Amino acid sequence: MKLTDTHCHIYGDYYDDIEEVLNKSKDLGVDRYFNCACDGKSMREVIELSKNYPSLIPAIGIHPEAVDTYTLDDIKYLEEHVKDSNVVAIGEIGLDYHYTKENRDKQIELLKRQLKLAMDVNKPVIIHSRDATEDTIEILKDYQLRGVIHAFSGSLETAKRYIKMGYLLGIGGVITFKNCNLKEVVKNIDLEHIIIETDAPYLAPVPHRGETNIPGYAMETARYVAELKGIDIEELVKITNDNIRQIFDK
Repeated sequence: MKLTDTHCHIYGDYYDDIEEVLNKSKDLGVDRYFNCACDGKSMREVIELSKNYPSLIPAIGIHPEAVDTYTLDDIKYLEEHVKDSNVVAIGEIGLDYHYTKENRDKQIELLKRQLKLAMDVNKPVIIHSRDATEDTIEILKDYQLRGVIHAFSGSLETAKRYIKMGYLLGIGGVITFKNCNLKEVVKNIDLEHIIIETDAPYLAPVPHRGETNIPGYAMETARYVAELKGIDIEELVKITNDNIRQIFDK
C-alpha cells in the first residue's frame, strides 16, 4: 500500500523535471499527490498537469496571499472547473495575518465566497490558517463542510476544536524538526484525525531539511509519526489512506 501526499505544489516554477520528481516519489513509496493551487496561474497549471499525470490530483482555490491580485476571471475559472470530476477539493484557501491584517476583511470575504462554493458543489476544502485561528474557526462554524486544516501547528486545544468540527489535521515535515511542539499534540490525538502532507517544495522533513521538498519525502514524515505513535509504517499508511477516503473520496 502506497502513501498519499495530501498537499503539495508541483508547478513548473519550482521543478525543472516534474516527471523525474514523480518517479522518485513513487520509488520512495508515495504514489498519489494532491496538487494544490493558490492563484489564477496555478489553478490553470494544476488542471493542465493532471491531464498528463493522473497521479497529480488537482485541488483549486485562491490563497489569502493572492487576495489583492486575483481577478474575476480567476473566480470564473474556479467556479467552472471545481465541478471537474478529478478536482479533489477547493484549496488552498483560508486566512493569513502573518504579514498584514490590513486586508483582513477582503480575506474573509474571499474565504466565505469559496466556502459557499464548496457547499454548492459538495466538495471538501483545504484550509490555510496562519496567525488567524479564531477567525478561521468562527467562519468555518457557519459552513457544514468536510476538509483538512493544512500544515497544522497549533495547540492540543486548537486541534480538538478542529477535530470536533469534523476536520482532519494535515501533518507535514515540521513535526520532524527539533523542539517542535507538534510532537506532543500528535501523541495525544487519535490517528483517525490526521493525514500526511509535504507542502512541497517547502518545509522538507529531516533528514532533508533545507532541501527542495518533494512528495516522496512524505514517507519520512509518515515514518516519524508511526514511531511517535508506536505502530509500524504499514499501519500508519493504511489508517491515513482510510482517513483520506472518508473526506476526499466521497
